[in-house]
Amino acid sequence: MSNLLFTAFSNRTDALEIAAAVGAELGAAGIDSTMHLLDAAVEPAVAPDTVVVSLGGDGTFLRAARLAHRAGARIVAVNLGQVGFLLDVPSTEVASTVVGALEGAPVVERLALRIDVDGAVEDEFALNEVVVERPAAGHMVKVRTYVDDEEYLTYTADGAMVSTPTGSTGYSLSAGGPVVDPSMGLLVITPVAPHFTIDRSIIVPAEAIVRLEALDKPAVVVADGQRVATLDPGCSVVVRRNARPVRVVATRNFGLASRLRRSLREGHA
Repeated sequence: MSNLLFTAFSNRTDALEIAAAVGAELGAAGIDSTMHLLDAAVEPAVAPDTVVVSLGGDGTFLRAARLAHRAGARIVAVNLGQVGFLLDVPSTEVASTVVGALEGAPVVERLALRIDVDGAVEDEFALNEVVVERPAAGHMVKVRTYVDDEEYLTYTADGAMVSTPTGSTGYSLSAGGPVVDPSMGLLVITPVAPHFTIDRSIIVPAEAIVRLEALDKPAVVVADGQRVATLDPGCSVVVRRNARPVRVVATRNFGLASRLRRSLREGHA
């Protein structure tokens, strides 16, 4: 089994070309690699010592991170998108970064989430956020929040979410949440377009257990943009810190400040 795995979606011809070129370059140096298409029906076996290389944008990284997380493997985040808040490796530095990772480059651990849904889903994973939201446009949902079994706020809104520090620059930010340094240990609870209720985020410790309960109407649970369950009225999703973090290979481009400047300069935030 190769300990280097390139990942991309099948429609990203630029990613496939980079994987082929870098794979050939590394192969000439005696480093074997394999390619996995993230939209394939079957996932590959991944060993803990594998270096997973994500080639694409933030969505590609989130899907590849799920794959790496299950094995406790490291992941290299290559930016082939426009902004790439989660990504720090330019396409011109893939080979050198991969070699560094295989030789033991430093790794940063990103807080991830564990999701448990009433009677439906257990131990689901998210790196960015978990959202309880309306199943379709045209009506709002009522979501009651609890932290460590203590009732907090009830929102009538398009939804409510729990995000990680890593996810604070994604959907949470667009919903009005704060930007959080990804090294911090905390969770952010943010309503999505609330109606006549508080629209500010609530920051809780990373060890807190957050429960989002759907009231009155059904709602859906969305993890990192993927629907994972439906909540009937009175049912809840429990969100907590995942016991296993996502292990991201760090590079010199890894700072939050430079990503914020780039995004603001390009008008995407």
